[in-house]
Amino acid sequence: MAVAELTLIPIGTKTTSVSKYIAGALDSIEKIEGLTYELNPMGTTLAHDDLKILYEAIRRMQESVFENGADRVYSVVKIDDRRDKDYTFKDKVTSVNEKRKINN
Repeated sequence: MAVAELTLIPIGTKTTSVSKYIAGALDSIEKIEGLTYELNPMGTTLAHDDLKILYEAIRRMQESVFENGADRVYSVVKIDDRRDKDYTFKDKVTSVNEKRKINN
């Protein structure tokens, strides 16, 4: 399973608000079969069995920001491509939380 975190930063817009750009980016990947994603306050976490599909999702998201009127997009991408076992990005969080000495 490959997991990616993508942060899109639209530049060259008329407002400091970026929510319309991020909403459009999420809409652009809605129909990608087998893709799971979760929006968080600082980016979007995406997961798929095929790394090529993740690259395609990232490309679509970035292009959608341009299509919605941004003149420039700064993107930060982190990828964890683990092939020795099946897991989800939520499993990664659960694993860490299980190992914490203090449970919140």
